[in-house]
Amino acid sequence: MRAVVTRVKEASVTIDGEVRGKIGTGYLILLGVAPEDTETQAKKLADKICALRVFEDAEGKMNLNLAAAGGEVLVVSQFTLFADCKKGNRPSFFKAAGPAVAVPMYERFMELIREHGFHVEHGEFGALMQVASVNDGPVTIIMDTDQL
Repeated sequence: MRAVVTRVKEASVTIDGEVRGKIGTGYLILLGVAPEDTETQAKKLADKICALRVFEDAEGKMNLNLAAAGGEVLVVSQFTLFADCKKGNRPSFFKAAGPAVAVPMYERFMELIREHGFHVEHGEFGALMQVASVNDGPVTIIMDTDQL
């Protein structure tokens, strides 16, 4: 499982001209699922993201977690995080999970974030989405459960 976590002042996802998810301060999480990913990995990733201390305290140091910052979460499925660009110029996505595996893991990941007490907005798996964000910092962290 891979995630790109961006600290944002605001973020939204639009599908077919309609805003489907919108947050203020918090994290925009682009989430990719691999075929072999498990609920254990989803929990580990959710726990790690919720505990990250990347929001600034009163002294301007990245010392606060999402809860201390009063943040929200927008999760967008992103199979392209598993792009393989080794051959040619057109990426291959064979390392990304298909919908039968990815959708339940995506849903479970969001549920795990909610269990931490956070409001979660989201896109729609497999939809053509437009994602907008006002990055804060910018602070962007790439996480892979194989490295946690």
